[in-house]
Amino acid sequence: MTNSKNYGYIRVSSKEQNLDRQRIALIENGINERDIIEDKQSGKDFKRNGYLTLKNSLLRPGDTLTITELDRIGRNMDMIKTEWRELQEKGIDIVVLDTPILNTKNKSDIEKKLIANIVFELLAYMAEKERIKTRSRQSEGIAVAKAKGVYKGRKKITHDNFESVYNEWKENKITAVKAMEKLNMKKNTFYRRVKEYEND
Repeated sequence: MTNSKNYGYIRVSSKEQNLDRQRIALIENGINERDIIEDKQSGKDFKRNGYLTLKNSLLRPGDTLTITELDRIGRNMDMIKTEWRELQEKGIDIVVLDTPILNTKNKSDIEKKLIANIVFELLAYMAEKERIKTRSRQSEGIAVAKAKGVYKGRKKITHDNFESVYNEWKENKITAVKAMEKLNMKKNTFYRRVKEYEND
């Protein structure tokens, strides 16, 4: 596509951090500095002015988006998957400088689908690796606390009428909000307790 453009996107999580490393990497890979969009904001959600402008107003089918690492477009794995899909559906090619195998530029549709599958498998692997690391840190912390005699364990919240309220909710007799009111639970606590109950 003759009128296609190459855009770059760079992001750091706070105003104190520096974008120079990412900017230089993009310029060295042929991105014009005026076509580099930046955000100094956390990647926990997509309420980022630079990225929203880029995605909704600048990028057109046939254009290419270049990023230094996959997590520049989002911190949460599900968010990255969703974003990757949306960019692909818009006809945007993606170049990831530190992982060339993920680049979709000049690839056929079947190759792009294969790359998308690699991205999703990679994200699942990274997420699982992070979960294992977190569990390992927690176990180490608990072991240290137990050795010091300060670990008491997490107190499990129990409600005598949880099962009956849960059944009412599951049978669509009451809404989740009503169930939370009856149990005097916050949303996160309610759904965590549901998960525990269903796993048991």
